[in-house]
Amino acid sequence: MVADPLVFRDLAYVFAAAVLGGALAWLARQPLILGYVLGGILIGPFTPGPTVSDVHTFELLAEIGVVLLMFSIGIEFSLRDLLRVKWVALVGGPLGILLSVLLGLGAGALLGWPPLQGIVVGAVISVASTMVLARLLLDRGELHTRHGRLMIAITLVEDLAVVVLTVLLPALGDLEAGRAAGIGLALGKAALILVPFAYLAAKVVPSIMTRVARTRSPELFLLVALALGLGTAALTQTVGLSLALGAFLAGLLISESDYAHETLARLLPLRDVFVALFFVTIGALVDPGPLFTSLPLLGVMVAMIVVGKFLIWTAVVWLFRYPLSTALLVGAGLTQIGEFSFILVQVARAAGQVGDEVYSATLAASLLTILLNALLVRYVPAWVGAAARSLASHPAAHADGLNDHVVLCGFGRVGSAVGEALDTFGVRYIVLETDPDIVASLRARAIACLFGDAAHHHLLQRAGTEHATMVVFTLPAIDRARLAVRAARSLNPRAPILARAHGRGEADELRRGGATDVVQPEVEAAAALIRQALGHLALPAEHAAAYLDRFREAIETAEARPMGAPAVFPEVREVAVPAGRVAGQSLRQARIRERFGITVVAIIRSEGVVLNPPPDAVLRAGDRVRLFGRPEQIDAFLAEAAAPD
Repeated sequence: MVADPLVFRDLAYVFAAAVLGGALAWLARQPLILGYVLGGILIGPFTPGPTVSDVHTFELLAEIGVVLLMFSIGIEFSLRDLLRVKWVALVGGPLGILLSVLLGLGAGALLGWPPLQGIVVGAVISVASTMVLARLLLDRGELHTRHGRLMIAITLVEDLAVVVLTVLLPALGDLEAGRAAGIGLALGKAALILVPFAYLAAKVVPSIMTRVARTRSPELFLLVALALGLGTAALTQTVGLSLALGAFLAGLLISESDYAHETLARLLPLRDVFVALFFVTIGALVDPGPLFTSLPLLGVMVAMIVVGKFLIWTAVVWLFRYPLSTALLVGAGLTQIGEFSFILVQVARAAGQVGDEVYSATLAASLLTILLNALLVRYVPAWVGAAARSLASHPAAHADGLNDHVVLCGFGRVGSAVGEALDTFGVRYIVLETDPDIVASLRARAIACLFGDAAHHHLLQRAGTEHATMVVFTLPAIDRARLAVRAARSLNPRAPILARAHGRGEADELRRGGATDVVQPEVEAAAALIRQALGHLALPAEHAAAYLDRFREAIETAEARPMGAPAVFPEVREVAVPAGRVAGQSLRQARIRERFGITVVAIIRSEGVVLNPPPDAVLRAGDRVRLFGRPEQIDAFLAEAAAPD
């Protein structure tokens, strides 16, 4: 099989256009999608210069960009986010569409259009592009703001409305029983998809993702996530709904699991590539000709989209008792049309309800309004005042309430020791961990945690690294630690960053990457990280020194000796392992550190003493173990260990 060389040449054109357009947009401090669209116009069949031979081939590839973007948006959202804005979306969304149709009908009456053309134009301008809007919100970090949630929820309702409009538009003036049945069938198919959705989100998907996470295979994890996203999108398309809606639903499924942020972190590079391809393809489909041949019609459509829809959606959101600043931001965000408008105008043209001039004007209006919308989304927050600016500037981490906390990356033998120290002094912290069992145990203990690789920039963002007082890395793999330190330093130039290393060379690498303090080897790493952490947090020096002495004594000598320190500090206690649930299990299986927050520092048997026992060491009934932890934690462990198996 010999590949068509034109396909690879065209692919080179597409990515060269994306690079050129994106670079120009970045230099001009404009959203990257503007550059992608303009790059697409340059390689389109309607402009001179290099031209792709078959744009429609790239339309198919561009659909993957739609799926990946909406899949990632679904992961970042949650069902709770959508339920917060359900009324303005479910009631205000259809109301805004109806007002847009009435706007088209009224404008058509003033300009002498046939009533049917006015209705069609109103329907075409009523639906904004979720794809375009989501990308703009992501670029500005506004996806999780109040107005961001409102806009995404409204455009998702508009996506559902497209299903009804594609059936309804050809039937205007002749709404017979068969047409009504078609609408009912389309909505019934939607219900068939949405009804089992809650069950899958609660039961099936989290279990699948847990099993995959336990393999510790990044490739398999990504493949399963992609299979879920693409499969759900294909299913919704098969029953007549949009790919975008299906991909969003698939993302929501994963968002309810512990593995959402790790999935998103691995998906981001692939998503960004295909999203760039999507916008370049949109630009290549645009014919600049109608900008000059249908100026009156184009001007009317652009005015209705930018001015008319801005007023409509501002009023609708304000009627639902949202602040005027939020209403203005939502109104500005919905002043564009995109891929679903193309579908509606194609349906109307095929039914003979509008001519080619309306079709061409719709394509041109889409391009112009996307360009104008990007500018409005960027500058309107400054125009509506300080309140809107504050609302738009809150990043995701701040929305989750994380501030002045410690980000602890890794919760193994060293990380759990640091976590115990932070617990003792009541310091807020969040854990990033790749072991799903440890994450489950931390959640059971109500400790804030995220599943995923701390080397991913996005995951550190979600942990609120920008607002952290300190970042602590206990990652044993130097390559991941190096990437993670650099990512954390780029997010927070001021906070101390503490890390561990196995040798001097590794320590030097981490310092060059931005680490404030690096310690080694493993036992010394745990002790030094605790000392540095408590010192940076400005806790009482005598208490910090007493705690560190007790920890070092427990780890290095495992001697159960009393020390002069506050009673709330951990102690070293020697106890016998009872015949019960723990007997016969290895330390890894019993998960004593993860479940109870205590450390087994020694196992004493007739054949000798095992200091700092490895995870595979098996506890036997009658063994004596020395435990390092707070009294109440040790008591909880003993109660569990004595329970019958």
